[in-house]
Amino acid sequence: MSSDFSRSLTLLRKEKGISQRAVAKELGISQALLSHYENGIREPGLKFVTRACDYYGVSADYLLGRTLSRDGTTIVDAESLYDYSAEKDNVLRGSIMATLSKKLLVNSVGILFDLLGRTGSKEAIKAASDYLGTAVYRLFRHLYRAGGNNNEDFFAVPVRHFVGGLPNADMLCSEVDYVDALAVHMKEKGEFPLLNHDTLSAAYPGAYQSLLQIIHNTGERINHRMDARRADAR
Repeated sequence: MSSDFSRSLTLLRKEKGISQRAVAKELGISQALLSHYENGIREPGLKFVTRACDYYGVSADYLLGRTLSRDGTTIVDAESLYDYSAEKDNVLRGSIMATLSKKLLVNSVGILFDLLGRTGSKEAIKAASDYLGTAVYRLFRHLYRAGGNNNEDFFAVPVRHFVGGLPNADMLCSEVDYVDALAVHMKEKGEFPLLNHDTLSAAYPGAYQSLLQIIHNTGERINHRMDARRADAR
C-alpha cells in the first residue's frame, strides 16, 4: 500500500484533533496497530479501510491517495473543472489590488496555454503547467506556514525539503523541460503561431492588454532590481 495511505490516515486523525488511542478504540484495533498503519509499517485489510472511510467520512480512493477529492470524484475532462475566471464582477474579498492582479495573471496564462495548445506540443504544455503549478504551490505554502500554527502534514513534501529549496529546483527542471520541448517542436514541425503585436491583438482583443501589462511590469521590476544592485556595488 502506498505511503499516501499512511499520510492520509494520519492527517485525517490530526484534523479531528483526536489521539491515536481514541481513534484506535473507535475503529476496534489497538493503538500500536494504528501507529503501525499511520507509519506505514504494516498494511491494513479491506475491513479496516472500510471502517476508517466511514469513520472519517471520506472515500477509499481519497484514503488511498488516488484522488484529492474526499468524496472520491475525479476530474474527467477540462469541461468538468470549475473556471474561476468565468465569474463576472468577482472582486476578491476587500481587495481591488488582488482582483486586478488575479485578472492580469488569469488572462495572460490563458493566452499562454491557448498558444501552446495551437502548437500541439503536449510536452511543452505539461512543462508549463508543472512550472506554474509549483510557483502557486510555493506561494500558497509560504502563506500557509506564515502563521506558524498550521499543520504541515497537509503537504507531501517534508518541511526540510521545502525550506531547503526543492520546489525551486523543480521549477528549474520544469523550465528546462519546457525549453527542450519547444526546441523539439521546432525541429520536428518548424512552425509556431504568429506572435507579432497585430496578430495577438486580433486573436485576444481583451486579454492581450493583460499580457502586455505583465510584460511591462515585469520588465520594469527586473531592470529596477538590476539598477539597485549596480548602485549598491559602486
